[in-house]
Amino acid sequence: MTSAPLASRLSIPSGPLFFPVTAYDRDGAVDLGVYREHVRRGVEAGAAAVFACCGTGEFHALTPEEFQECVRAAVEETAGRVPVVAGAGYGTALAVRYARLAEEAGADGLLAMPPYLVVAGQEGLLRHYTELAAATSLDVIVYQRDNAVFTPDTAVSLARAEGIIGLKDGLGDLDLMQRIVSAVRSEFPGDFLYFNGLPTAELTGLAYRGIGITLYSSAVFCFAPEIALAFHQALGSGDDATVNRLLDGFYRPLVELRAQGRGYAVSLVKAGVRLRGLDVGEVRPPLHEPSEDHVKQLAQLIERGHALLEEGK
Repeated sequence: MTSAPLASRLSIPSGPLFFPVTAYDRDGAVDLGVYREHVRRGVEAGAAAVFACCGTGEFHALTPEEFQECVRAAVEETAGRVPVVAGAGYGTALAVRYARLAEEAGADGLLAMPPYLVVAGQEGLLRHYTELAAATSLDVIVYQRDNAVFTPDTAVSLARAEGIIGLKDGLGDLDLMQRIVSAVRSEFPGDFLYFNGLPTAELTGLAYRGIGITLYSSAVFCFAPEIALAFHQALGSGDDATVNRLLDGFYRPLVELRAQGRGYAVSLVKAGVRLRGLDVGEVRPPLHEPSEDHVKQLAQLIERGHALLEEGK
């Protein structure tokens, strides 16, 4: 088991960043046995890190007790081979509670979700994340999306804060991200990590690479690790021919399918995991299951993605 700091373990990943779904049984209860298998398969397939109980893992739907059980299970299954980063969110007090539960469970870091419900100003957002970071020994990655969008000045302050090591972008404003990267580089001498956190982040991988952001979350890795690994290797090596072949034949159609239903960034991924032979159950409400036709289209896309891999050999 390695004790290397989280930032150094994430800075040059050997594979995609894995955001496992949370498995439920037929009664809707967390199925830790299936969840462990899902995490274990992902690590063995080449994941560089496990982000447990985050957006794809339905953080919003888990009780604190379920959250801690899942984080602990992920830590035990990875056995130190890759870092485990756990979600934390809601208001500051609850975010701190989840951070401490994750710390007790053995996590290596936190992905700090946007605050619940309220639209706060920059001063309040900065206070929220710095107080969270100060309340735990775990390194924190701040997730920019929805009601938590930062100015370059706020991003510089986050980078300077003790315990905050990175920013994950789920907004997709490349102009803003370029200004954030430039401001932090100019005003903060240390290393700061950036992640492309858009749904199906591979679709924008080339664009983010252009501004120096090469880390990204991969939901596809949950159900098609072979495709996700091939894309990750091609993107990292500059093999744009393979990148574009997979974008055109697999990722773009997948994103268009995902756009057919609200919440499909989670429920379609769980359907994909089930298609690959692991029964992780359905999503919890308020999310809903994809239609039968959309699941059939997903199965065809997965088959098409694997055919594209064969074409490249």
